[in-house]
Amino acid sequence: MARWQEIAASAQKHRDDTVDSVTPPLPSLPPILSHNVTDIPRRLLSEDEIRITETPATALIQLLARGKLKAAVVANAFLRRAALAQKLVNCVHELLPERALARAKELDDYFQREKKPVGPLHGLPISVKARIPMKGLRKDAGFVADYEEFDQSDADLLTIFWKAGAVFYVRTTEPQGLMMLETTSCLLGTTTNPHNTVTTCGGSTGGDAALQALYGSPLGIGGDGGGSIRAPAGNCGLYALKPTTNRVPLRGSAYYMTGCDTFVPSVCPMSPTLDGVNLFMKVALGSEPWKNDLCLHQMPWRAEEKYFVRHGKLQLNIGVMWDDRVVKPAKSIHRALSEVIEKLKPLEGFNITEWAPYQHERGMKMLEKLYSPDGGQSVLQNCAKTGEPVHPLTSYRMVDGPGVEELSLHEVWKWTNEREKYRYEYLQEWNAKAPDMDVILCPYQQSPAPLLETAHYWGYASIWNLLDYPACVFPVGRVDPKLDREDEDYEPRSEIDKWSHDHYDAYKQRDSPVSLQLVAKRMDDEKVMQALEIIKQAAGLPFEDCLAVPARA
Repeated sequence: MARWQEIAASAQKHRDDTVDSVTPPLPSLPPILSHNVTDIPRRLLSEDEIRITETPATALIQLLARGKLKAAVVANAFLRRAALAQKLVNCVHELLPERALARAKELDDYFQREKKPVGPLHGLPISVKARIPMKGLRKDAGFVADYEEFDQSDADLLTIFWKAGAVFYVRTTEPQGLMMLETTSCLLGTTTNPHNTVTTCGGSTGGDAALQALYGSPLGIGGDGGGSIRAPAGNCGLYALKPTTNRVPLRGSAYYMTGCDTFVPSVCPMSPTLDGVNLFMKVALGSEPWKNDLCLHQMPWRAEEKYFVRHGKLQLNIGVMWDDRVVKPAKSIHRALSEVIEKLKPLEGFNITEWAPYQHERGMKMLEKLYSPDGGQSVLQNCAKTGEPVHPLTSYRMVDGPGVEELSLHEVWKWTNEREKYRYEYLQEWNAKAPDMDVILCPYQQSPAPLLETAHYWGYASIWNLLDYPACVFPVGRVDPKLDREDEDYEPRSEIDKWSHDHYDAYKQRDSPVSLQLVAKRMDDEKVMQALEIIKQAAGLPFEDCLAVPARA
């Protein structure tokens, strides 16, 4: 057995032991499962556990703050649902039952003694992507070799949420190298999508998305450097925000290219509800983290401002980007865009125009250089430590895929400067062509949850990382095999367009959530969230509850 296999076997046994330690023991799964497993926890958990775990984060903290629920009861309910989720879709890196229940008891004791919550997140279970460091637990930055080391301190954001009263009860899976839009690793295997297990949950925050799609978490902490929170959220029917970089504390968070700023990821929220995302941002920035980290923007969460009330009336200007002119979106994505626009067009206060993407193919060529400026050497070196094989999707993006090459120092300067020029030009294009446009409504990726091993194109998500624009993803409906069959006579524009078209199958991807994306200018994070709330209410989104069991499942 190779060294990486020995480490992986140890990691999987540890994970399984933490899952098996939940009390009372979990019932057995049904002997035969359909492609959609979102209903299984509702069949196996108690009524109280179902009610607690399907209560939104904002409602849970109110019940906990009033003493209507005990933190220990809530924590145990989520531990059991997370354990079930692991058995269904392999989304758990490890459960933390001892830590979580000890923390919950501490919070219950405090409440009984002081008759008040310890903070705004008192007793709220929060799931954490494995790469976010927790003191005393094993590292995970996407490679098997990481598992042999332990984190010496908590990430700054975890410290903030701990002081606010959070309960960290589960670490969730992530892919090899963190740089793929699926979640599969040599350490823990492949995480699948609960809505349709032949499709991917997305990546790299895929484990958390799969967990939340099964109501195993009310709020999760992830990251996004190229779609890593938005692809999973969109694939699994959730809400997520990629903030402007350096608004949410990143310090302490691990990824193997730390120190290389050709691209910088953001720490991000994901939740089954939009209110959950807002709660995350409100608490994170309400702590004034810039006082402890001067890399951060000194700007609170400005949710109270009315960005779209002009002369006493609602005025929201939306630019619709149907297509990035690189890869054509699948029919299901196009249908979702059309249906949302048709709902909004007749309504007073909404001005809908079309936005032509500005040289997105050029932007993607830059990212091919900026994502892997060492030509994949760090990936190969990390894998070589244990003999871990390089996954084809890791290789495609970081080692030998299109445009990947080892850059000299001067070439790094060149491509970083090209990025800055492109950011400037894109803003000038926005200001010149659509000076009143508030937000861009567009696909979150070219297809709903892709079939496993096929997620090659990142452009609809990663272009906004290149520009450092805040972007949020939200659910609209589901893939309908009758309405969303692709045109068999379509003539692809390019090799990557052909790949995406050939690997879309409305029948195989049936029941997958169909999501969209809303984008605003840099630093307009609150604006994009407020615009989404207005659009959601006005259009009646989602048109189909993606976390409910579909009638046709």
